[in-house]
Amino acid sequence: MQNPDICDVMKRLRHLFSAFASRQAEASFEFDAPLRPDIPFCAIGDIHGSLPALELLLSKIEALPQVPSVICVGDYLDRGEQSAQVLDWLQRLCRDFGDGFVCLRGNHEQMCLDFLENPEEQGEFWLRHGGLQTLASYGIARVPGLTSYREVRDRLAEAMGPDLINWIATRPLSWQSGNVVVVHAGMDPALSLAQQRDSVLTWGHPDFEMVPRRDGLWVVHGHTVVPEPSVSAGRIAIDTGAYATGRLTAAHVSRDGVTFLENL
Repeated sequence: MQNPDICDVMKRLRHLFSAFASRQAEASFEFDAPLRPDIPFCAIGDIHGSLPALELLLSKIEALPQVPSVICVGDYLDRGEQSAQVLDWLQRLCRDFGDGFVCLRGNHEQMCLDFLENPEEQGEFWLRHGGLQTLASYGIARVPGLTSYREVRDRLAEAMGPDLINWIATRPLSWQSGNVVVVHAGMDPALSLAQQRDSVLTWGHPDFEMVPRRDGLWVVHGHTVVPEPSVSAGRIAIDTGAYATGRLTAAHVSRDGVTFLENL
């Protein structure tokens, strides 16, 4: 008679092997859906407080023969030095252009909202991932041991104002035109857009870059910094690390294909 512990280990190994084999089979599927957005549009990658880069990139988009709708994939604040100014700019552009200028919510916007709601639990995590630069852009400096997270939250909430905080909180997590979806981080390739969890859209999914979708949806995304913008197996990656590299990228997407624009 086999040892129960050995049987349990064998079952787990068989399960892991089966899951690995299934994943490999999915990964070998060739994505060949045509690119069919209903309208041409430009998707702008992670801005992270890089206002000059945003200004230059928008001027290039405005110079196109036909100015398309603009979709920003999120992560407007943190890490860069002009987070407050970028948020102000984007909020005004959304109000001025309506459906023609859309800003999604990324994980850094969510981290800021989480800090505002629960500063004691979320403060260290947010500040460690770029929140210090956002605070500085609002003229707020935190001295460890002298200022509590709650006091910092109160000062930030006052500086941002309820209108901007509400605007950030009500940003959509996805935008779709035809068979092209724009999100911040990625999508679970096994689920439809309607079935995606909010956390997956803002933080990503382990299978997103490995398993092509079978429903014919193209996905434009930021979140993961890439050395060059790319088009691969139905995924269009446009985060070129503007806060560190100075390069802010947009993808112009139409039925004719994808072309990239940069601020440089």
